[in-house]
Amino acid sequence: MSSSPQPASAPTTTAPEPRGGGNAMALLVIASCQLMVVLDITIVNIALPHIQRSLDFSTTSLSWVVNAYTLTFGGLLLLGGRAGDILGRRRVFVFGVLLFVVASLLGGLAQNSGQLLAARALQGVGGAIASPTSLALISTTFREGPARNRAFGVFAAVSAGGGAIGLMAGGMLVEWLNWRWVLFVNVPIGVLIALATPRWIKESERHPGHFDVAGALTSTAGMVLLVYGFIRAAQEGWRDAWTLASFAAAIVMLGLFVLTERRSRQPITPLHMFADRNRAGTYGMMLCLAAAMFGMFFFLTLFVQDVLNFSPLRAGFAFLPVSAVIAVGAGLASRFLPVYGPKPFMVVGALLAAAGLAWLTLTDVHSTYAGSILGPMLVFSFGMGMEFVSLTLMALSNVPVHESGAASGLLNATQQVGGSLGLSILVTVFGTASTDEAHRQIPAFLSQATPLERLRFQRTGVLPDPWSDEVLTAGVSGAFVTAAVLAAVAAVIALLVIQVRPSDLERLQGGGPGQGQS
Repeated sequence: MSSSPQPASAPTTTAPEPRGGGNAMALLVIASCQLMVVLDITIVNIALPHIQRSLDFSTTSLSWVVNAYTLTFGGLLLLGGRAGDILGRRRVFVFGVLLFVVASLLGGLAQNSGQLLAARALQGVGGAIASPTSLALISTTFREGPARNRAFGVFAAVSAGGGAIGLMAGGMLVEWLNWRWVLFVNVPIGVLIALATPRWIKESERHPGHFDVAGALTSTAGMVLLVYGFIRAAQEGWRDAWTLASFAAAIVMLGLFVLTERRSRQPITPLHMFADRNRAGTYGMMLCLAAAMFGMFFFLTLFVQDVLNFSPLRAGFAFLPVSAVIAVGAGLASRFLPVYGPKPFMVVGALLAAAGLAWLTLTDVHSTYAGSILGPMLVFSFGMGMEFVSLTLMALSNVPVHESGAASGLLNATQQVGGSLGLSILVTVFGTASTDEAHRQIPAFLSQATPLERLRFQRTGVLPDPWSDEVLTAGVSGAFVTAAVLAAVAAVIALLVIQVRPSDLERLQGGGPGQGQS
């Protein structure tokens, strides 16, 4: 199957020649925004046990603290990218950052679970407006070739490493202050970004059009229902009426989304982008790898705190090597992409991610951080660093200027939707595996429990240590099996679908058609 050719009249994404310090500052502002948005996906992970106790979440419903953010983020990213194309990217960028700041403030002040989830959802809306616009600003600020490759390398390293940085920052904030500061910290950062943007980033040209609100609403509703169905299945089982109803409603809404996009003159998801096999393969890989990455951070955070008994600060620093190794992988890919093309890095990166996750399945209650967690975590991180650079470049290669916002939004959307959907699937696997293990541990507990312990178990249904550690570890190991399979699927896609053309290598090297057009 050959890639669909682009229309001859469509200009490619090019930019004026970079101006040294000005573009360096622009990249700093853009990367800072992306770091803040991506960091917020995981900065709350360290605080999850504290949030659970403070606001009375169950273990399975606790994933909604993550999903409330990522679902609105992923579901509205395409609309955010489209808004930047129509209204001007700098203007939309600043609005998204300020909305994110307000939502962070409200989340830090939340007094119950409903208020926190509403604030997290509003944060997702702000992130969905700012994030795709920031990626599109790179496309229109840096000239195609080495300069843009380096900029994408920085952006990809921030996107991939932000998760680990978030865990470290979250650990410090929870240990030294309290869990509310994982949200409050966004306020001064966001305000500084909003103030610096008009000075260092020029406004982009507007492209007349309209907003595909119906597409945005149906896609977001469909994904929320789908994720809710998986989480409900983990809690109530696959035969539960609400579980089945959620899946049925999700199918209807996603079907309406596809019909809406096919009939719309200016769809929020330009379906013709999937006609290019490389771009379609890239989106599929991002779905799988984001699911694996979100699951790794979520479950390892619970494991090191609840089983290894790490403090929030120690747990945060436990993930510090991830950021460094991701940066190394991203730098390596950025340097050699013009020589070898993205496919080798896409294949090898996915295989390394799968290998790291498969290694983590061996984790048990006797595991140690240095002996069982650090090694596989670094293997996974090196692979993901290579992946994020190559996936970003492939997804935005040869995209017309007027669709760069939609293309970047679609890439970000697949990452966030893949993360939300993947995490919900992994939580379901975790719930099934941990329930099965609990049934095996209960007889052992009852044979040794005191009358008081038995009474407490009858009242709460929660096993005490060390039996609870066995249950949690079995669930985490089961989730990592599924995550490893998802990463392996990404490697198969890279191997069989991705095809690098000579023109792709020419553009990566700074030449090729369209170079120098404005």
